Amino acid sequence: MTQPLFETICFVGIGLIGSSLARAVRKHGLARRIVTLDLSETARRTALELGVVDYATADAADAIKGAGLVVLGTPVGATEEVARAIGPHLEAGAIVTDVGSVKLAVIRDLVPHLPDGVHFVPGHPIAGTEHSGPENGFAELFEGRWCVVTPLSGGEQAATDKVIALWRGVGSMVEVMDPHHHDQVLAITSHLPHLIAYTIVGTANDLEGHLQQEVIKFSASGFRDFTRIAASDPVMWRDIFLNNREAVLEVIQRFTEDLTALQRAIRWGEGEVLLKHFSETRAIRRAIIDAKQA
Repeated sequence: MTQPLFETICFVGIGLIGSSLARAVRKHGLARRIVTLDLSETARRTALELGVVDYATADAADAIKGAGLVVLGTPVGATEEVARAIGPHLEAGAIVTDVGSVKLAVIRDLVPHLPDGVHFVPGHPIAGTEHSGPENGFAELFEGRWCVVTPLSGGEQAATDKVIALWRGVGSMVEVMDPHHHDQVLAITSHLPHLIAYTIVGTANDLEGHLQQEVIKFSASGFRDFTRIAASDPVMWRDIFLNNREAVLEVIQRFTEDLTALQRAIRWGEGEVLLKHFSETRAIRRAIIDAKQA
């Protein structure tokens, strides 16, 4: 049997991503013991019943004791509160990582509460579904998907290497990136699409009753895809938008300008403008398929 990367891993929050990673860690033998710290009695009970974790508790000191790796799987907006709770119990040499879709805000809220000798290596797996909760996790979620690791300036390389080894061990491809650049990239590839989806579905929800029912009844694939995205965890996405506001607002402005240009082309019957734009965007889809990220 291969030597595990960690004796004990503690998952703070055992939702979709946390429970999927815990399953994958167990599947690939990357830790001897898996623990979760979660305030939800239902989540703790479910994780135990499904065999996702070996031990579950709502007590921070109890959960963190002996953990060589602590994985934060809570909403980004809860980072500082979580950091205050776990900080005093982290042992020297422990590594803390996270799975949040925003990096600068997490670094800002977490680092001040880490004791000396504890290493923080931020991470973000580019994987997920619209479902939440430990019952919806699965070990194969990360296979063939990217995980972005954003090490801190001056951080210990050995800690970064172990976090990278963890993600590679569960089947992910790993990209090392600057935290600020990460937040800019995700604003366009993830955050803006979710905001658009929430807006489109919200517009449909505001229609008169008979129109709303017909929208649901005759949903084409485009609208169905938007409803899937808009079904994502509302607390998580509220926190993402509020904690990556500068990058999101910048990309919204650029999107608004592009949308206005298309609106003008439609109004004035500029078919060549529309055809050129649609042809260029079609190429992006082909590139995503070629990269096996479809």
